[in-house]
Amino acid sequence: MSERTLAIIKPDVVSKGKIGAVITMIEESGLQIDQMTVTWLYSHIWEKFYAEHVGKSFFDGLIEFMDSGPSVALVLRGENAIQRLRDLNGATNPAKAADGTIRRRFGTPDGGPRNAMHGSDSPESFERELELLFPQMYYGN
Repeated sequence: MSERTLAIIKPDVVSKGKIGAVITMIEESGLQIDQMTVTWLYSHIWEKFYAEHVGKSFFDGLIEFMDSGPSVALVLRGENAIQRLRDLNGATNPAKAADGTIRRRFGTPDGGPRNAMHGSDSPESFERELELLFPQMYYGN
């Protein structure tokens, strides 16, 4: 089934100059890029984006990290795009991610928020995330 998903290349990868390498991995996986933007969002947007983690021990560090530099947000399309991107990303902890995954190649081995990449975990999450990061697409403008 063709669907869309949201990916975010996080500030750690952007600062290392590896955006192109990540995009190559995405394109070689067969996912199509519908929209892409480089953005440096305010912390209040990231707080809404990661609202499901409010109150967790890592929340403040995650927000601080995401606010530390620019990110690249992408809307991707393809068959089973959500699961395919999650498989391409690998385990949340880069040290536990499989060889050849984005997080294994580009994430920081000690884990935490510096895991290189975000991917929507469901169609509902995609819609919520899209509204925050690409409001012009969400509202059809």
